[in-house]
Amino acid sequence: MSRFLSGLYASLKEYVPGEQPQDKKYVKLNTNESPFPPSPGVVAAVTDEEVRKLCLYSDPESKLLKAKLAENYLLESENVFVANGSDDILNFAFMAFARENGAAFPDISYGFYPVFADLYNIDAKIIPLEEDFSIDYKKYLSCGKMVVIANPNAPTGKVLPKNEIEEIIRTNSDNVVLIDEAYVDFGAESCVDLVEKYDNLLVVQTFSKSRSMAGARLGFAFASKEIIKDLEKIKYSTNPYNLNRLTQLMGVKALEEQEYYDNNCKVIAANREFTVAELEKIGFSVIPSKANFIFAKHEKLSGEKIYQKLKDNGVLIRHFTSERIKDHNRITIGTKEQMQVLINKLIEIIGEEEK
Repeated sequence: MSRFLSGLYASLKEYVPGEQPQDKKYVKLNTNESPFPPSPGVVAAVTDEEVRKLCLYSDPESKLLKAKLAENYLLESENVFVANGSDDILNFAFMAFARENGAAFPDISYGFYPVFADLYNIDAKIIPLEEDFSIDYKKYLSCGKMVVIANPNAPTGKVLPKNEIEEIIRTNSDNVVLIDEAYVDFGAESCVDLVEKYDNLLVVQTFSKSRSMAGARLGFAFASKEIIKDLEKIKYSTNPYNLNRLTQLMGVKALEEQEYYDNNCKVIAANREFTVAELEKIGFSVIPSKANFIFAKHEKLSGEKIYQKLKDNGVLIRHFTSERIKDHNRITIGTKEQMQVLINKLIEIIGEEEK
């Protein structure tokens, strides 16, 4: 760390992304990426002609992409915001809507929430999950802060019912309620249809998970026209050309081929149920999930040991060190073949430990 970094930032505890090791080929089940490539139209869209256009700036308004998102989600373009990954939108939301009254979010959730709170010196009310890792919605009612809830939650995969989310929105009418739906397409119910009913609701989604575009960095959000204008103000005060030409083009093409992605989500959900059943046979307890990952704990082996043994055997999963969840591991759901490799390796590891 240099001597030039401001004291405020020097003390930040930054977000730690999932491992992207290059030392050997892994079965990669640690960062919730899709195991499937983008749809054929997305791949075909990146032509020589389009690449040559990179000498020109992208459309700062992302008109075609916003129009297609609005069409697919039955809203107006004025209700749509797009950005360089959903993390950008979360960043803007903390900056714009939480600095005055603060923010409230669970203690076990997406790791960027406390980072953004620290970055902007925001008063954060961190609310512990219940013993079963569920969110008690009553603890967020009329809380007087920006509420931030991932639904399904990460890393647990648990879902908060839509009627309970609506009650949170209704009772916090003077503050933004941000519902982070990064994993909603794998079996949960979206709150997008509530955007026209509540002017304080901000729904954030991404192309990274269900639409196989984690490397393209494309996030989007739906909200009232006023909230979208607020986000646009922040964008135009930081980086007007926040989405490159190819990402915008690929986003439109992906939305035109939604059936392809819907089918992939069904396959991942089926693989999730298969994996849960197989893990339970060998001594794991698994939290019910509606995401493209599961959160699992073995009855005898520590989370850290399982993580390290799998890594040694060429399988990457995600281990967290915080006290409440240190014996759990988050496992991304991949192809059926990848999940079978995981199961086989775990059977070997457990067998060796029991000798």
